[in-house]
Amino acid sequence: MRPLNPLRLMLIGVILAVAGWSATVVTGRYGMGTPVLPATALATMGVIVAITLILGIRILRWRNSNKPNSNKKKTLLDPLLAARTLVLAQACAYAGTVLLGWHVGIFLDQLRIWSLRSNQGITWLALAMAGGGLVMIVVGLLVERFCRIPPEDGDADSADGKPGRQVRGEAAGEGEYAYRGD
Repeated sequence: MRPLNPLRLMLIGVILAVAGWSATVVTGRYGMGTPVLPATALATMGVIVAITLILGIRILRWRNSNKPNSNKKKTLLDPLLAARTLVLAQACAYAGTVLLGWHVGIFLDQLRIWSLRSNQGITWLALAMAGGGLVMIVVGLLVERFCRIPPEDGDADSADGKPGRQVRGEAAGEGEYAYRGD
């Protein structure tokens, strides 16, 4: 599985900020309500973050307990649990990006009419949702790093942890020339 690309996350966030701002302008123009999530969504976001973090810490504890020259009994990790944790972490980061982008767009539109309103509840709610989205992104990226397995002792020569591939320009064995592969 490929790691998350922060540039892709930023692009998604910017696109959704424009979409959130546009939706707020359109709904305001037609007298409809602002398209912001209710405050109870923060509790749901908190539960998702907590579950992702708990599963990620479990993976991290397993990874740190399996040191190379340790005499302790090596425990096995369910590979399906590790894969699901990684998928959950990436989904958490993507969902956080969507929520952050959308609510930043709403917040920017609400700043435009800040002095015209007496009640700023929607503005603060949009800012809280954007903050919750940011927390989801951070936890998702952090847990994704927890799921990386360090290279084994025999894999030190392989590039990017892929077995069978040598570093460019390195000799294949004793007395052989380095092949550049150009």
